[in-house]
Amino acid sequence: MILSLTGVFLSNNVEEKILHGTTTVGIKAKDGVVLCADMRASAGYFIANNNTMKIQKIDDHAAMTMAGGVADAQNITDILKYHANLHRIQKQEPIPIKSLTRLTSLIFQQNRGYPFIADILVGGYDKQGPALYNIDMFGSAEEKTYVTTGSGSPVAYGLLEEEYHKDLSVEDAKVIALRAVKAAIIRNIGTGDGINISIINKNGFRLLSKEQKKAIIAL
Repeated sequence: MILSLTGVFLSNNVEEKILHGTTTVGIKAKDGVVLCADMRASAGYFIANNNTMKIQKIDDHAAMTMAGGVADAQNITDILKYHANLHRIQKQEPIPIKSLTRLTSLIFQQNRGYPFIADILVGGYDKQGPALYNIDMFGSAEEKTYVTTGSGSPVAYGLLEEEYHKDLSVEDAKVIALRAVKAAIIRNIGTGDGINISIINKNGFRLLSKEQKKAIIAL
């Protein structure tokens, strides 16, 4: 058993699920947010799926990445989509990214007794401009300029910390994000099978095509 910082005992199996597999990257640029992730879903040493979409659109202006348990992450995605749509209908405006993050945090906090095994990045563009947050399995939410999750994150962080600067545009940030995930694919067994990347700016959410990705970096 492992005692977490919150004082809750975790089994070794739970700890392994949190740490094993996946690399996701988020970068907040001056004109938008870039979310990037590999496409491998693994179960131990078995590759369960090699075409997994770990970037999920929440609304036209917001998206999230998933790391951890697939079912838990999909459940959270469905809840966020529902509330984002409800807010748009009731308020006649998109939900603020900060509110979406707070909702994600509450979902995790309410399930601490039987926690969701997931590590979520929420990013988007609203009236306040670009925003990026990391929410862990206990509901701790942190605003980030750049962040990476999953077992390949130590490799990805090495590149992000070297190349990130505050005046990045989304065009520059998408190159760095792709390079960071590719580095993790090369060095981390739980990461692989291709890369998905999205841009969220004043024009909304956009997922890059295979041709667009190949024009930036050799995959």
